[in-house]
Amino acid sequence: MKRETGRLERPGCSIHYEVTGEGPALVFAHGLGGNHMSWWQQVGHFSPRFRCVTFSHRGFWPSSAIPGGPDPDDYAGDLAALVDHLGIESFVLIAQSMGGWTAVEYAQLRTGKLRGIVMAATGGSIARDKLGDPAALAAWEAASAATKQALAAAGGHQATGLRMLAEQPAMALLYQHVDEANAGLAKEALRARMNGMRRRPPEDLAAAGCPILLIANEEDVVMPPFASAAIVRMVPGASAAMIGKAGHSAYFERPAEFNALVEGFLAGL
Repeated sequence: MKRETGRLERPGCSIHYEVTGEGPALVFAHGLGGNHMSWWQQVGHFSPRFRCVTFSHRGFWPSSAIPGGPDPDDYAGDLAALVDHLGIESFVLIAQSMGGWTAVEYAQLRTGKLRGIVMAATGGSIARDKLGDPAALAAWEAASAATKQALAAAGGHQATGLRMLAEQPAMALLYQHVDEANAGLAKEALRARMNGMRRRPPEDLAAAGCPILLIANEEDVVMPPFASAAIVRMVPGASAAMIGKAGHSAYFERPAEFNALVEGFLAGL
């Protein structure tokens, strides 16, 4: 399998990236608990037929550390520069959680290079009050807070969930090992900056000019499971899917189901 690694110099940092396989390009944007390694189950599945590009966002190991944490406003520019650096003329962007900020903001650049976007457990910089009925959001937030407390007491991670911790303890531990590679990251400052960017109406996603699939997870305590359907109702051409019995990181917890949904999306492009 053809594989290469490299670094892209950007203002104030360098971005680590890896390219595996050959064919149409798939670019993966990881979440707050991950880095380029998070996508190993997707790269292993898709790289025999696709050119899989993974990278670590600025501030995430082994990309450059950023004193005080990175500014997520820089993510879209970093992605645009990486795509140009690799000579990619057309690609599908697969973004999870924090990667959704990269996806939504990259769409606003209107580069014309997007063939499709998969947004997994994320609304990115879409305003939170657009993600569902206020009463439903409040009920979900209360239930999620209780689950997060139970996870913390059990030594788990909110992005894995209680089910992964109980049923797949080795995978839950691996997730934590990947997350801990970013031990020096100022996560609370980053979360605050991400929340500050949540101003866009869902309709802004249409700037991508391509099909969009939003994947929700039934037991997610980070992103409301009903948010994807709420966004789809306001974005023409977008579609939603749900992965059952999965927490926030279904791409990690339920890779076969996640990969199958992405396969179906790719087949329809």
